[in-house]
Amino acid sequence: MQFGFSTNAFREYQLEDAIEAIADAGYDGVELLLDEPHLYPPDCTDGERERVEEVLDRHDIAVSNGNAFMLTAIEGFHHPSYIEPDEEYRQQRIDYTLAALETAADLDLPYISIEPGGPIPDSKSREWAMDTFVDSLEDIIPKAEDLGVDLLVEPEPDLLIETADEFLALLDRVGSERVRCNFDAGHFYCVGEDPAELVETLWDHTSHYHLEDIPADRTHEHTQLGDGEMDIDAFLGELENRGYDGFVTVELYPYEETPIETAREAMAYLEERGWA
Repeated sequence: MQFGFSTNAFREYQLEDAIEAIADAGYDGVELLLDEPHLYPPDCTDGERERVEEVLDRHDIAVSNGNAFMLTAIEGFHHPSYIEPDEEYRQQRIDYTLAALETAADLDLPYISIEPGGPIPDSKSREWAMDTFVDSLEDIIPKAEDLGVDLLVEPEPDLLIETADEFLALLDRVGSERVRCNFDAGHFYCVGEDPAELVETLWDHTSHYHLEDIPADRTHEHTQLGDGEMDIDAFLGELENRGYDGFVTVELYPYEETPIETAREAMAYLEERGWA
């Protein structure tokens, strides 16, 4: 398997500098944050994309994923979401995702990861939220199919889609092979599931994996590899046993004050355990 590191830990850095630091730390790939301050699709120019491609080529590093989950350019990580009661506000997330698909296609990326619906509004039912998320995806899927870029829904604690079963129930409703899973091992661990066991469950639907450690109390807190209690070896072992040769991206966005050191320490952990 190959390892990437997400630039969402490098939000205090220019994207070109983040790519260089991640390559220098020994990673095979870099996850591009499709948000400010890096590569925000609605404002992305051909020149910016070309500069990113040049830096990637110069450092001989691939793109592990296009992260179209975070959306701080408008408000925050989770808002606007695909299930906002305000239709115009919800449309901003949809329009952003359509732009992200265009950017991914321009960069020849096979997929982008997206928010799993969003936080269920206090005034709305889960049924309404699921219906609304499906409606939002149906507005986006034709573009994904036209461009050949997959939409990787990333289950997350406290959002509409948290568990493997909820993700599979979503797949039953959307009916498009372009909707797949961004498997975040820590997120599943947070909601009481075993990431290693879920590898088989979601194998046929997963294109990319996120990895971070999680504290023993399963708080949703992205923690440096080895500093939490998740069984990382069991999870990576399942991928290895299945011959997985795609990307596992380390996602440690809370470490934005020390991203270079954090990336290097995570790689050192993977090397010491014999994974990289």
